[in-house]
Amino acid sequence: MAEEGGSIRRRRECVACGQRFTTFERIEEMPLIVEKRSGEREPFDRLKVITGLNSACKNRPVSEDAIDHLALDVEEALRARGEGVSTQDVGVAVLERLKAVDDVAYLRFASVYKGFEDIGDFEREVGLLTKETAPKRKP
Repeated sequence: MAEEGGSIRRRRECVACGQRFTTFERIEEMPLIVEKRSGEREPFDRLKVITGLNSACKNRPVSEDAIDHLALDVEEALRARGEGVSTQDVGVAVLERLKAVDDVAYLRFASVYKGFEDIGDFEREVGLLTKETAPKRKP
């Protein structure tokens, strides 16, 4: 078993040359379709999520493994929702998980995803990021 039970890893040997190699067997899943803002539909591409995360996490203490795990977690969460998701669903899923990993990377990703135009947008997002409400008191 590999990838937390998501695939089976097998060591094999070529009958012609004797070379040993590894294969991974995975269940073929229904494609996850992402509907873009333009109305265009395309298959989900985890590499696009990883690319965005790499940009947001550049020069931050976030490992490649953490980025890969986050992208896989996003994909699994979106698959659980059904066959079709929007780009907004993808962005929100990334932001929710990135917030727990690194605040600066979260702000970087949010600034591109939400299209920040001025410092006020950053201030608002930092306020949301650091907002902690006091527990309600019983009368």
